[in-house]
Amino acid sequence: MFGGFFNKLKEGLTKTKNNLTEKIADVLSGAITIDDDLYEELEEILITADIGVETTLEIIDKLKVKIRENKVKDPALVRDYLKEVIIEILGEEQGTIKPKTTPEVVLVIGVNGVGKTTSIGKISSKLKDEGYKVLMAAADTFRAAAIDQLEVWSNRAGVDIIRNQEGSDPAAVVFDAVQAAKARKTDILICDTAGRLHNKKNLMDELGKINRVIDREFSEAHRETLLVLDATTGQNAVQQAKQFMEVCPIDGIILTKLDGTAKGGIVISIKHSLNIPVKLIGVGEGIEDLQEFNPREFAEALF
Repeated sequence: MFGGFFNKLKEGLTKTKNNLTEKIADVLSGAITIDDDLYEELEEILITADIGVETTLEIIDKLKVKIRENKVKDPALVRDYLKEVIIEILGEEQGTIKPKTTPEVVLVIGVNGVGKTTSIGKISSKLKDEGYKVLMAAADTFRAAAIDQLEVWSNRAGVDIIRNQEGSDPAAVVFDAVQAAKARKTDILICDTAGRLHNKKNLMDELGKINRVIDREFSEAHRETLLVLDATTGQNAVQQAKQFMEVCPIDGIILTKLDGTAKGGIVISIKHSLNIPVKLIGVGEGIEDLQEFNPREFAEALF
C-alpha cells in the first residue's frame, strides 16, 4: 500500500547500518578464515545493534549451520548467509494496516512519548487516502495534550474525531465513538488509549472495560490491538512489549523513530523474542515515512 519507499527506508536505517553492517563488513574484510574468533566478533556487533543476546545466539547458530552445509571457506561470503538468516527470522509476513474486513476497530496502545498519537494520525490519513471511512476516538483521557494532539491530527487528515473532557471515562468515549461509527457507516474506528504501564492493574481494568463495550455494542466489528514502541529505547522496547502482553493480546507492533537510532536491530529481536508481527515502521517525520513493514526489503536496506 505504501511500501516500495526503498530509498527512504535505506536512508532511515543509516544509523543502524553504520552500527551494524559496516562493522560486519570491516570484520569480514579483515578475516582470513571462518573460525570461532570471527563468529565471536560478529556476535558482539549484533548485540551492540540491539538485536539482543538470545536472538543473536540463534542467528550465529543458524549461520554456522549454513556455512557448514554450504562448505563456505571465504569470509567475504559470510555476509550474504547472515542476511539470509536474518530474513528467515523476520519471516515472510508483510505488514499492513488495511483491514481484513470492515467494520474494524483498532485499539492503539503504548506508553506516553512513543509516538502513539502521531502514528494514529498518519494511519488515519493513509487509510482515508485509500478510500476508507475513518473515525478517531480520543480515549486517552488521562492527558489533555493527547486529546488536543489527536484533534490536530484529525483536522490534518480530514477525519472525524469523537472526544470528551480530560479525565472522563475512556470506555464512555469508546461507547460514543462506536455509536457514531455505526450511525456514519464507518469502515475503521481507531481508538487512542492510555498507556500507563506503571499501574498494570488500572490499565488492565481500563482496556477490559473498553473491550467489553466493543463486544456488547459492536460485536460485528473485526478487532485489532496494535502496540506502539519507540525504536530508540532498544531492548527496553522488548521489555515494554512483554509487559503489555501480560495485560492484553497484541496483534501487531508499530515501531517508531527507526531513523533516529542505531538500534534498528530491535526489529529482529521483537520478531524473534515476541513472535508478534511488526506491521509498520517509522523512518522519518512525514506522513509517508510511516511504512508498511516488508521483512525482505528491511534486510536488503540494512545490508
